[in-house]
Amino acid sequence: MTFKTSLVWFRRDLRAFDHAALHHALCQSQAVHCVFVYDTAILDALPRRDRRVDFIHASVAELAAELRALGGDLIVLHAEAAEAIPRLAAELQVDAVFANHDYEPQAIARDATVATALTHDARLWFSFKDQVIFEKDEVLTLSQKPYTVYTPYKNAWLKKMRAEPGCLAPFDVAPHAARLAPPRAGAPAALPSLGELGFEPSNLAELAIPTGMSGASALFEDFLPRAARYDVARDFPALKGPSYLSMHLRFGTVSLRYLVRTIVDLMDRGGGGDGAPVWLAELIWRDFYAMILYQNPHVEGGAFKPAYDAIAWETGPEADAAFAAWCEGRTGYPLVDAAMAQLNQTGYMHNRLRMVTACFLIKDLGIDWRRGEAYFALHLNDFDLASNNGGWQWASSSGCDAQPYFRIFNPVTQSEKFDAGGRFIRRYLPQLKALGDKEIHAPWLVPRMLLEQKNIVLGRDYPEPLVQHDEARKETLERYAVVKVLA
Repeated sequence: MTFKTSLVWFRRDLRAFDHAALHHALCQSQAVHCVFVYDTAILDALPRRDRRVDFIHASVAELAAELRALGGDLIVLHAEAAEAIPRLAAELQVDAVFANHDYEPQAIARDATVATALTHDARLWFSFKDQVIFEKDEVLTLSQKPYTVYTPYKNAWLKKMRAEPGCLAPFDVAPHAARLAPPRAGAPAALPSLGELGFEPSNLAELAIPTGMSGASALFEDFLPRAARYDVARDFPALKGPSYLSMHLRFGTVSLRYLVRTIVDLMDRGGGGDGAPVWLAELIWRDFYAMILYQNPHVEGGAFKPAYDAIAWETGPEADAAFAAWCEGRTGYPLVDAAMAQLNQTGYMHNRLRMVTACFLIKDLGIDWRRGEAYFALHLNDFDLASNNGGWQWASSSGCDAQPYFRIFNPVTQSEKFDAGGRFIRRYLPQLKALGDKEIHAPWLVPRMLLEQKNIVLGRDYPEPLVQHDEARKETLERYAVVKVLA
């Protein structure tokens, strides 16, 4: 054994299986303590009701129970992690602290602070790749530069995955569990409650969102029989098309290696139809955006393509009112408003609708994409800085491999194509349920007499459209003209 005692710091990897840091610590130590920190540096900025905190709270409880079943324990702290981890390492007199990589700029800075403090105390810091398959500079172009276009990156990713099958090998925990340190004498018997953390229960339980390792497993088992149709079903928000695993991937209650290994095995056995490769490609997007953020940390606050920072966005009271209407689902465009209602009520938004709502804010209302990005960051259950930023920059045409600035989604045609029967709209905008399948996509085009027959008055029961799409499109092309000049 290399170390007498070590400490594993759980962060966005809330599981006790196929866990890189835990596996390496167990293999190199006589005794391994485990800790999770409710980091006040993060939590203090959140609203007091937050579904993500509820999800973490339930998932930490399941993790603690699983570690106890394996003979170990989970120390749970409520403090600023950058200070608490070195302090706990000293208290436990560990030789080393093990964790998994985090690629967000603030997390990188936090980990550097922790590593420095540990070094000062003559302790070691180790960090491992765990939340992605390939990271940083592991997938490069032939000229040894990071990719900035997704499709060639995906092809190189797939080629590397096939050439290095070990990249999907699990980091087993159970065979080494005897080295988990047992609960400390005098340690608290109960985990801190939500109230003790300063939070109130959200509507997570009412929404029946599965939590923890068991929840992730149940969702994946439910998805596998549907994977073959993912390529088609994923675009229709009224259908059960996605895997709904994004929140679990965000907080690491499921192993990405296991997901990729399973879906690739299914494909290799001739299963999964046309859908499985498309779902795998979505997982590769996660790696791609994590790599982009790591290689280009400036994207956290600015455009990947700097020329796009010269765009003059709408500002002032009218823009603020339009932004508020977008946030609250009062734009007058049913698909956009239903999508925002879904986000506000559940913390989830269908991927197709993320593109539609983002494009509407940016290219119909002319509002800075960063405002929308921040709103999603506050409300999305699965918020991940790299993926959220990548998606918003794609919609604004300012990111790597983004849609061209002149490609502007028409919210009505998107509605007619992907929610033709209005099922999704009726679920979140019940005030429009009396409208027919063709009428529901653009209520302002319905004759007033017909609306009155259905007891719908625009401006009372549902807003008039904030903008006319055709006019907004022309203004957007003019707004983006500066890019052509500077590019």
